Amino acid sequence: MPFDLPPVTRNLLIANIVIFLLQQVMGDVILQYFALWPWGPDHLFQAGQGVVSIGFRPWQLITYAFLHGGIPHILFNMIALYMFGGTIERTFGARNFLVYYFVCAVTAAVAQLLVVQWFTHGFYPTLGASGAIFGLLLAFGMLYPHEKVMLMFLPLPMPAWLFVTGYAVVELVMGVTGTEAGVAHFAHLGGMLGGIVLIQYWRGRLPLKPKRRLLR
Repeated sequence: MPFDLPPVTRNLLIANIVIFLLQQVMGDVILQYFALWPWGPDHLFQAGQGVVSIGFRPWQLITYAFLHGGIPHILFNMIALYMFGGTIERTFGARNFLVYYFVCAVTAAVAQLLVVQWFTHGFYPTLGASGAIFGLLLAFGMLYPHEKVMLMFLPLPMPAWLFVTGYAVVELVMGVTGTEAGVAHFAHLGGMLGGIVLIQYWRGRLPLKPKRRLLR
């Protein structure tokens, strides 16, 4: 993998790392306002010497994607961003890559909000770049289907399309069965859904057509 990452990928890596370090300083305070909280009435929590009101705010659709739950969480996401982000940015161009990344992050957030609202009914924060990262995996699988990729824990090369398809199926099964309940599996799938819709739009394959096709 090249070390000369294109600018958007490089800046996203830096931003995620800086904000993760900021989390270590600010603790739960940053989660109160910038993690993704469920739709509905605010909940009151005791914090320090007072009571704080916590709930959904529109900016959380973006800000949650820069927060992480620990070193393994950010490490996995940043390795994937490093591995796939540069290739996708060079393919899309910087501006379209930035649009793509945040569309995937937002659709992941919406998917998570819907699942919590209609199925799990809990009140807990969602955080992490995983939804956007799964969008990047989806893009790589669609645009470079025959490139070989490997899982970190299974050093067996496989075509990108098979890797991405298999990963999506695993996420769906784990989400439906409630496996690893602390992981937002449907947010991951939401990021992939946002990615495929945007790519198909840019290819001119949806009823609503772009002014000019950006992808074949």
